[in-house]
Amino acid sequence: MGLFDRLRGEDNPRVAFVGIDGVPFRLIDNHGDRFPNLAALASDGTAGAIESIVPPESSACWPALTTGKNPGETGVYGFQDREIGSYDTYVPMGRDVQATRVWDRVTKAGHNATVMNVPVTFPPQRNVQRMVSGFLSPEIDKAARPDELRDRLQESGYVIDVNAKLGHKEDKSAFMEHAHKTLRKRQKAFTHYLKADDWDLFFGVFMTTDRVNHFLFRDYEKNGPNYEAFMEFYEQLDEYIGEIRSLLPKDVTLIVASDHGFTTLEHEVNCNEWLRREGWLEYEDDDHDSLSDIDDDTRAYSLIPGRFYLNLEGREPRGSVPKDDYESVRAELKADLKALEGPDGTPVCKRVVERETAFRGDHSEIAPDLVVIPNDGFDLKAGFKPKDEVFAAGPRNGMHTFDDASLLIDSPNATTEDADLLDIAPTILDLMDVDYKRTAFDGAGLV
Repeated sequence: MGLFDRLRGEDNPRVAFVGIDGVPFRLIDNHGDRFPNLAALASDGTAGAIESIVPPESSACWPALTTGKNPGETGVYGFQDREIGSYDTYVPMGRDVQATRVWDRVTKAGHNATVMNVPVTFPPQRNVQRMVSGFLSPEIDKAARPDELRDRLQESGYVIDVNAKLGHKEDKSAFMEHAHKTLRKRQKAFTHYLKADDWDLFFGVFMTTDRVNHFLFRDYEKNGPNYEAFMEFYEQLDEYIGEIRSLLPKDVTLIVASDHGFTTLEHEVNCNEWLRREGWLEYEDDDHDSLSDIDDDTRAYSLIPGRFYLNLEGREPRGSVPKDDYESVRAELKADLKALEGPDGTPVCKRVVERETAFRGDHSEIAPDLVVIPNDGFDLKAGFKPKDEVFAAGPRNGMHTFDDASLLIDSPNATTEDADLLDIAPTILDLMDVDYKRTAFDGAGLV
């Protein structure tokens, strides 16, 4: 049997999912010479660009990907969400995800699931074989279960997330050094448990790719000074994915996927400052720094990324927009957004989507009234602190995109045509022969 003492056979198919957060498919597709393992996976199986969700923000994307449900069902719309009936906001965590995760379905069917470093999964669940939480988690002692996993990760120096603050420095060498360390520690943990061969579903995520893209993507697209550092990082990732693929026995199908695409960031757009200048938003005083500081004359406000809310009577505590005027006021805001132009005259908005088009489900009461999909280069921010300009520049030079997420399935019998993020969870269950109701997902299986 080679590396494995146990090979279950074709009657009990398994899946290993490897997430590569924020990796655009064109990066893989355009560099087969430098990423031979990903190229081989694409050639031998099925690969292509897929669509993300609205909005394409990691905190919303991973709950959607892992449940096959849109944010109206998961209840998670972004990195920061609004409390119902309040101007208070919170950062969604694992317990805030209201839809069933794919590993819960696998576990309920009598199979084992190992889940490692998936964003928005803190605190780690007790009902799965083992789990270490990902993005937004505290240190390992609280983020990993059971004790064996926690102790091993602590002893190995496992890193949940790269130190993004290092990316703010002009010299990216310390940031990239820590990015490689994070990637290396992640791979060591992944391969240890892959080799254990005691799971039916392995679900692990490399988050560091998103971090590197945020701070070096312009270097990649514009052949900047950190181009080779960017490519060398991805060559290492490619090597690690090749190692993972070589470890898997024949009864395991490998899926590699990202949650959104990426492009070069040209302008940060301070949406609440734009709303203030356009007469949509007012603050109680000049010393403002949160949503609760807006005053009674406010008609609209924004949360990241590109989510716009009317200050609606009966929904918001100090709502100023009458319910009878909802449609007309929303249409007015949509028109203003579509007319918004960048410094060079380029429209900021590619699409402005109404809530009923973007979201559906029992948990849509905190959904934004409008969501903007921006044109490439415009990263929509939504802080409430005073801003000097609508258009600004920050330390990041890369931003998320709705299109060009990656999906690679190590099976020639799959398809990526017209696929999106919500198709991945049912595809995993189909590959594992786990039964489910077709109405259980917003997406559909791809095999």
